[in-house]
Parts: sequence; C-alpha cells; structure tokens
Amino acid sequence: MAKNRIELDIRGMTCSSCAIHVKKSLLSVPGVINVDVPGWDSGKATVVADKEVDTKALNSAVTSAGYHAAVKSVQNLENPAESETATQENVDFDLLVIGGGSGGFAAAIKGEELGYRVGIINGGTIGGTCVNVGCVPSKTLIRAAEAWHNAGHHPFSGVITSQTNLDWLAIRAQKNELVSGLQQKKYVDVLDAYPNIKLIKGYATFTTDGSVYVGDKSYQALRYVIATGAQPRILPIPGLTEAQPLTSTTLMDLDELPKSLIILGGRAVALELGQTMARFGVKVLILQRSPRLVPDHEPEIGRAIQEYLEQEGITILTGVQIEGVSREGEIRKVHAKLMGQSRTFEADQILVALGRQPNTMDLGLDQVGVKLDHNGAIIVNEYQQTSNPIIYASGDVTPNPDFVYVAAASGSVAVINAMNGNQKPLNLSALPGVIFTDPQIATVGLTELQAKQQGYEVKANTLPLEYVPRALAARDVRGLIKMVAEEKTDKILGVTVLAAEAGEVIQSATLAVKFGLKVSDITETLFPYLTQVEGLKLTGLTFSKDVEKLSCCAG
Repeated sequence: MAKNRIELDIRGMTCSSCAIHVKKSLLSVPGVINVDVPGWDSGKATVVADKEVDTKALNSAVTSAGYHAAVKSVQNLENPAESETATQENVDFDLLVIGGGSGGFAAAIKGEELGYRVGIINGGTIGGTCVNVGCVPSKTLIRAAEAWHNAGHHPFSGVITSQTNLDWLAIRAQKNELVSGLQQKKYVDVLDAYPNIKLIKGYATFTTDGSVYVGDKSYQALRYVIATGAQPRILPIPGLTEAQPLTSTTLMDLDELPKSLIILGGRAVALELGQTMARFGVKVLILQRSPRLVPDHEPEIGRAIQEYLEQEGITILTGVQIEGVSREGEIRKVHAKLMGQSRTFEADQILVALGRQPNTMDLGLDQVGVKLDHNGAIIVNEYQQTSNPIIYASGDVTPNPDFVYVAAASGSVAVINAMNGNQKPLNLSALPGVIFTDPQIATVGLTELQAKQQGYEVKANTLPLEYVPRALAARDVRGLIKMVAEEKTDKILGVTVLAAEAGEVIQSATLAVKFGLKVSDITETLFPYLTQVEGLKLTGLTFSKDVEKLSCCAG
C-alpha cells in the first residue's frame, strides 16, 4: 500500500512527557505506521502513514491530547512528484489574514494565541466597517438623535431652526472623535500587544501559484483567512448611479443635512438612519419593495414599527416597485409604481439602504479556485472553509449574517479549523439580532412561520407592552413581546421583542433558545420587578394564564 511521510508542526509541548503524549496520540490513528517526535522543544512530529490516512485525523488526535498541530508537508514516498511542497521553512507565515476589521483581527489574534506566525494584510483604514462606518458611528448618532427628540427638539414641535446644522456639525465631530478613539484603542494599540502579528499595509491579490501579492511583494502561507468585509450595495436601477445617491457611509459624513431624504429600503439600516434623520429635522420618505417593513421578522413587528415611525412624521410606502431615478439640478427624483400606478417622488437626497456587497473584487479568487455565490459572497462550509481547502473566510465577505459579533466568532473558528483540521463548526442556531430603532427590535431563534416551515407544531403568544410594569412606569408602552414554542415539548424556539430596551432583554431569551429551555423554565424563574426583561416571564405566562388577572409580581 502507498505511504506518505507527513511533517507536522506541533504547538503547546512544554516537556518530555508532552512529546510522549503527542506520539501516542498520533500512533492511535488507524493507518499510522510510525511517529517520530525529536523532542518537545523541536515543535515537530514526523508521521509515516498509509496514503488513505486523512491529515484531519492526525490534527484531531493531537488536539484531543491537548496540543495544536498544523500540516507542514505531505510527501508521497512512492511518487515524490505528487507531494505537497509547502513547508514551514519556505513560507512567510503559518497564517495570513486578509482584512483588518473585526473578523480579521479575531482571526489573527486566535492564530497568535495558538502559537503561529501570523500576517494580517489591510488596505484602507484599519478597523473595518463596524468601528469606522458602521455600528459605532451609526449608534452614537442614533443616541444623539434620541436625546434631541426626547428633549422636544423635533420637527413637529416647532423648535427646529437654522441652528440645526450647527448641532449636526457638533454631533458629527463627537462621532468622529469616538470613532478615532476606538480605532486607536481597539485596533492600532491591540496590534502592539501582539508582537508575533505582522501588519502588512496594502491590498491583496491571489496569484495562480497560491501566493498573495501586496504591491510588488509576494507572500505565502500555510493557511489563509479572507475577512475583507462588505460595502453598501448599489443596485443597477436606471439613473441611480448618475443621481449620486448617499450610502450609510456618506450620509453620516455630510457637512450639511438635507431638508428632505428618500430612503430606498425597509430593513435595519433604512429604519435606523431614517428615524435618526427625521429626528434631526429632515423630511423622510421610506420606499420599501416588500409588502411590509422588516419582512424577515414577525409580521406584528413590521406593522407596529411602521405605526411608530409614522407617528414621528416619517412617510412610509410599501409594495413599491422602483423603475428609475433621475436628477434635475439639486433635486433627485424616484420613479416608481405603487398599486399599479406610476408615481414620482422628489427629495434633496436619496439614501440607498438595499443591503451590502461583499468585497471580493480584485482579490484574484478565481486564480485559486475560491467559489462565489450569486451575490458575490465567498461560499464557505460550516467550518468556514472555502472551495480551496487551505483558504478560509469569515465575516461579511461570506453569506453569514452581517453582524460584527458573527464576523469575530467566525474569524476565530476559521483559524481553529484551518490550523487544526475541521473540527469546530460555526453555530448560529441561537443568534441574537438588534435593530436600533426607538423602540428597538430584537430577535433570537425562529419566527412562528420559520418554525412551521421546519416542521414544528408550534404555539405562539404575543404580549403588548402595556402589560409590562416597567413599560408602564417608564410611560412608554410602545411595543410587544412574542414567544414561539414547540407544542409537544414546551421548548422555546424563538423570541421577538419590540421595546425601548429590547437589545438588553434579548440576551436572556438567547440563553433560553441556546440551552433548550422550556416555557416553564422561564415562568418558574424569579425575575426582578420593574425591569423590561420581566416581560419574558409574563409572555411565558400567557400560555397558561390570563395576565390581566395577575397582581404585581404574581405568577
């Protein structure tokens, strides 16, 4: 039978006993004939095994013993021409990460923690979307708008004057200061804490030999992780590009706010920034193609949030088919069909909030056999491995949900699997999500429709916030809580919260979904009175009791 000689890089050995443990673990793999570990301080192991032995099995055996392994080379003893030639000695890095955002940094840090030589390539501003043009700047503007609104300074109080622009400039400056501070503290300074991570500035392109070029310099690694993120998507709507629309990035850096704004889209970015701009005095019109806002959420949520936004003076039209865009001077026009009738809408600016486009252009992925889906995202399996077995990907450049915490988690998982063999799938079964409108929309698990589509027999109840004492005390009963459970087992399958503090409430529901808790586990647990999270218990009680007939704290 044909045999291979496999060279392994072993990390984590600290004494002679460690070398013995590694050798025993490798010999336990079926098909392994001989193992040589020169010594614990060598960091190496040489395995002679039948050709059918999968290197993943070797990596798993070493991991089970408490160490970390990476394949340096595989030599076919009968036909050396078929041998893999990449070895630790002839590569620049064990791990090369492409992208300097949250996913890329999580990957690089995990690689360094595992003891590998890591390079991270970053083009443009370090820190990626979240800290620079996404979560951080948008949420600080949302909070500022909320404070302004709650103080009575909104378009329908008659208080807004020309002073608005001065306030916007001050708020924008504060936003930029926060972004700069976090960029320095969470990215630039973090790199200084990891001397074994080398930052390479520039844009990466793969070549046919598997190496990566940055400018005129070439780099090669044993494994790669692509974490280049995404950018706002501009759909090929006739005339849209010529009209020079705003994106979430450019809107937040305007020198002066427009008097009127048309927003194309009806999901998170559209609603968050639409409400923010309206509270700063901008006349906002939201045009949504789907029959309701946030169509992936429970239908009750779309109806309720539309009502609340309309109460603030935002005009919302759903079921709109955009046919084209034009511009006349400083006026932008959107031409559309609504209920079969042609309509034209005008505004000073147009904001495109129609999803995000993965940053895969000019990476040379076709040169190394990395496949993309119809949206241009890198296709990965549950281990974050691409169609090229030595290249992994994480974050918004993949079809994964575009949350920063998913990017970070998938970055770490990708490195663990890349360096130690595919053994840890990315688990998103209990994924919380928050839309930072006021009130907030927070979700975890399955909606009622999704649960039914997956074959569950479900029960679902909705509790208006007027039954939650915290909401009554805060004089804000906008919202609801919906709980979906399996009929037979009582297991909680999903929760949706629409409330002023929904983002804080949802984590308790996330734990319930993750650990398979039953409705009774929630209702039999003590919740502090006059907290929003108490609404979870009250919602659970609706399955067995009439909450109108309960006294305070009664269950």
